[in-house]
Amino acid sequence: MVEGSLGGLYRGRYSILGAVMLGSILGPIDASIVNTILPTITSGFGVGISTAQWVTMIYLLTISSLLLFYGRLGDILGYRKVYLFGLLGFVAASGLCSLASTIRWLVAFRAFQGLTAGLTMAVPFAIVTASFPPEERGKALGINAVSISVGLALGPSLGGFITSLASWRLVFLINVPIGLAALAWGWLVIPELKGQPGKIDAGGVVTAFISLFSILFFVRRLQGHGLDRVSWLVLLTALSAGAAFFRIERRSPQPLLDLDLFRNRTFTFANVSALLNFMSQYVMVFVTPFFLQGLLGYSPDRVGLVMTAFPLATMAVAPFSGSLSDRVGSRAPACAGAAFCALALLLMGGLSSSSGAAEVAWRLALFGVGTGLFQSPNHSAVMGNAPRSHLGVASGILGTMRNVGMVFGVAAGGAVLFAFAPPGAFQKALLGPVERAAFSTALGYAYTAGAVMAALSAVTSLVGEKRPG
Repeated sequence: MVEGSLGGLYRGRYSILGAVMLGSILGPIDASIVNTILPTITSGFGVGISTAQWVTMIYLLTISSLLLFYGRLGDILGYRKVYLFGLLGFVAASGLCSLASTIRWLVAFRAFQGLTAGLTMAVPFAIVTASFPPEERGKALGINAVSISVGLALGPSLGGFITSLASWRLVFLINVPIGLAALAWGWLVIPELKGQPGKIDAGGVVTAFISLFSILFFVRRLQGHGLDRVSWLVLLTALSAGAAFFRIERRSPQPLLDLDLFRNRTFTFANVSALLNFMSQYVMVFVTPFFLQGLLGYSPDRVGLVMTAFPLATMAVAPFSGSLSDRVGSRAPACAGAAFCALALLLMGGLSSSSGAAEVAWRLALFGVGTGLFQSPNHSAVMGNAPRSHLGVASGILGTMRNVGMVFGVAAGGAVLFAFAPPGAFQKALLGPVERAAFSTALGYAYTAGAVMAALSAVTSLVGEKRPG
C-alpha cells in the first residue's frame, strides 16, 4: 500500500486515479441500469409504477441526504477508510438486491445500497485532488470524469441485454465482480490520507439529513400529487430542519459544514454553476426519451443507442478540458461548456416529428461536448478553492450539487412537459397531427427551460478568481 498524507509526495498518482475510476463507474452503471429495467421489475412483482418508483427514489434520496456527512467523515477518519468501506458495503447490498423476494425487500436493500454508495461518492474528488499536484488537478479530474460517462453509456444497453437474456436480478450482480476488483485495487494503492482531529456534529448531521431528504421528497411528490396536505407538511419539515441546520452550524465549534467556505466567491459560484448545469443535464436526459419514443416512435433499445451520443462525447472531451483549465484557469472553459449546453438544448427544441436519428444524435453529442468542457474545470475550481483540511466536505458538497441538480432538473423538465403536453401523450403513440404538434411544442418549452438553466450556469461560471489553476 502506498503511504502518504495530504501534503505528501504524488507517487503512484495515476494508479490511485485508476482505482478510484473503477469504483466510481459503479454508481452511474447502477443508476442507469435500474432505470432501464424498472418496467420489468414492476411487472415481475405485479405492483404499480407508483410503488416500483421507490426502487430508484429511495436510492437517490438516501445518497443525496448523506453526502455532506460522509464528506466530513472522510476529513476526520481519512478518505481511504470511508471509500473502501463504502465499496465493501455496496457489493454486499448489490448481492442482497438480487435476492429480494418482494418489492418491499428490494426497496429496503436499495436504501442500504444508497447508504453505502454515498460513501463511495462523497470522497473520490478529495482523493484525486490530494493525490495530484495543483498543476495537474484539472487533468486528473477530467480523466476521472470519463468513468462516469462510461457508466452512463454502458448502463442502458447492458441492462436491456442482460434482462433479455436472463433475469433482472443478474443486473445487480454486475456490481459484485467490478466492486471486488475496485476494492482490491484501492486497498493496494490508495494512500492512507490521514484525517484531521475532530468530532462529528451530530445535530448538523441529523438536521441536514432531514432537510435534504424532505426537500428532495417534496420535489418528487409534486410530480404525482401536486400541492396536497402531505406535500405542504414535507415542505414545512424541510424548511424547519434547514433553518435549524444553519443555526446549529453557526454556533458549533466543529460544524458539519464550515460556512466560511462560502466566503470564497470562486468556491460558491462554482457550486452554483454545478447545480444549474446538472439541472440542465437532467432536463435533457429526462425529456429526450419522451421525444424519441412518443414523437418519433423509437423502440427502447433504439432510444438507448441514440442517447449514448451524449456520454460518449463527454468522455472524449473531459480529459482535454481538464488539462486546458490547468493552463488557462477554470472560468473560460466552464463558461464555454455551459454555453454549448444551452445551445444544444435550444437546437433540440427546434426538432420535429420528421427529424431523423442523426439530427438528434449530433445535438446530443454537442451537449456532451459542452458537458465535458464544463465539468472538469468546474470541479477543479471547487476542489482547488477548498482548504486541504476540508477536501472531504468540498467533495461532498459537489456530490450534493450533482444529486440535487438531477432531482430538480427532472422535476422542472417534467413539470413543463406535463403542463403543456396533450392528454394521453405518455400512454400511447400520438397519431393525430394536432396532438403531435402540441406534444412537440411542449417538448420545445421543456428544452428551453433547460437552456435557461445552462445559460445561467455559464454566467455564474465567470464569477471568481482570474488566475489559472
